[in-house]
Amino acid sequence: MTFAGMNYWAVLMAAVAAWMLGALWYSLLAKPWMTAAGVTDPRKGANVGSVRAFLPYILAFAAALVMSWVLAGIMGHVGPLSIRNGVISGAFCWLGFTIPALAVNYTFGRRSPLLLVIDGGYWLAALVVMGVIIGGLGVR
Repeated sequence: MTFAGMNYWAVLMAAVAAWMLGALWYSLLAKPWMTAAGVTDPRKGANVGSVRAFLPYILAFAAALVMSWVLAGIMGHVGPLSIRNGVISGAFCWLGFTIPALAVNYTFGRRSPLLLVIDGGYWLAALVVMGVIIGGLGVR
């Protein structure tokens, strides 16, 4: 399925892969992340058992979908699609947009440098995985 040269299946698959990677990443790093984020009781205020408890997961998927769509658009304008160019495009987007924004926000918020490493590492991995999928399946 394509529209204006963009393979929407690749975009959807890239978003799902990044979302699933986030589940794995943060389940493996849950304790250090909670310590770095200052979360003492993860159940407190989480609306456990309610529909609102799922809102962060829905938002995370929507964000991954938007990011993979934008990355596909950027890759479609930059040059030939390939896994190599997907890795480079994902890493450049991380280096140019994601990590500087996180660094500024976390510095002003006086957040732990470990939080920047954990979150920044996830976003690098997510953008590279998105780039690999989009570059491998093609957007044209």
